[in-house]
Amino acid sequence: MSANAAALPTDSDLLTTAETARYLRLGVSTLERMRLDASGPRFLKLGAGKRARVVYRRADLLAWLSAQEFTSTAEYDAPSKGAR
Repeated sequence: MSANAAALPTDSDLLTTAETARYLRLGVSTLERMRLDASGPRFLKLGAGKRARVVYRRADLLAWLSAQEFTSTAEYDAPSKGAR
């Protein structure tokens, strides 16, 4: 088991933004930005409104990570700066 997996709670399949950021080795603000521009992993909002709690499913993180896998830089088509 990796050090990241050991640091995550084992009693829940749902992870907070901070736990997810730590697992992915990203900053919390980076993960939040990725949520805004739809470039990050799928997430759930628990509750209604802007203050609803955001959580991530472990399975969604693994699926997102798999989609980020490349064998060559030629496979990756990076968006141009300023493009959305």
